[in-house]
Amino acid sequence: MSQSSLIAAESAESLIFAEAVQVSPSGIVSRTLVQTPELRAVLFAFDAGQELTSHTSRRRALVQVLSGACDFLYGGTWHRLESGAVLHLPPGHPHAVRAGAGAFTMLLTLAAEPGSHSSQP
Repeated sequence: MSQSSLIAAESAESLIFAEAVQVSPSGIVSRTLVQTPELRAVLFAFDAGQELTSHTSRRRALVQVLSGACDFLYGGTWHRLESGAVLHLPPGHPHAVRAGAGAFTMLLTLAAEPGSHSSQP
């Protein structure tokens, strides 16, 4: 499966997050920032009330809330994360995320574990 990225893996370049992804009332917007076999970075924008239900990933995840606030389920409990917050999720850890009363954006960085060459999230 070929997926286009905002930045080519072979390039050194920059972008402005706010210009790269925009909130949509019709669904969650996700844009792959960069992708290699070891790393995938994805920008997400959620409008008020949108959510991703509980799921896991085979990859290690680092979530950075860029703007707004959200509720994140991890460790069996919902936690409020606001702009500037960072969350680490080990592989296989169940989690969910939902926007509250307003929109929010986040950067999700997924890293393959040593010995794993999976390109799947």
